[in-house]
Amino acid sequence: PTGAVPTARGVARRALRGSWPLAAGAVVLAVLGAGVLLVSGGAWGVTSAFALWGSELVGALGGQPENWSFWQQPGNADMLAGSVLADKNSLTDIGIMVGAAVAASLGGTWALHRGVPWRTGVAAVLGGVLMGIGARLAGGCNIGAYLAGIASGSLHGWIWGLTALLGTYAGLRLRPLFGLANPKPSDGVC
Repeated sequence: PTGAVPTARGVARRALRGSWPLAAGAVVLAVLGAGVLLVSGGAWGVTSAFALWGSELVGALGGQPENWSFWQQPGNADMLAGSVLADKNSLTDIGIMVGAAVAASLGGTWALHRGVPWRTGVAAVLGGVLMGIGARLAGGCNIGAYLAGIASGSLHGWIWGLTALLGTYAGLRLRPLFGLANPKPSDGVC
């Protein structure tokens, strides 16, 4: 359970310190998505950058990811051969991380968590790996496959959303195996 997010009064102050109304968040996401499309010429994406980062790490450790079939495809080969900082999804991901840190700091919710129970850590790592695998198999995550898919009128975005609901249901049923309680509506604020 979490306490109420510290919030300021007034629209301008609340934008910097406190939780945003759902409609404001939706408008900001739409504007950011349109901005990425206008600047880069492509839909907003997230997870392909992680494949690039991991492959760059494998290459730095002596591996040869350029020989993998994924990186031999023309667009992907160019991405691997170029700088990580030239990749639009890498720049977007870095911006998301910096933006989240700034928002958490301004909102008064920045915290380093120490002493995470081992079962919680295992659940987090396992969940992250499964989400990463699923995102690569689905051609993207909730941004690139779902949000951009629906925004472009593609059926795959709606299919992604339905399967995400099924995955959420399964995940909620598995939480007790890792000593995690399922959240209740009264546990926190959005």
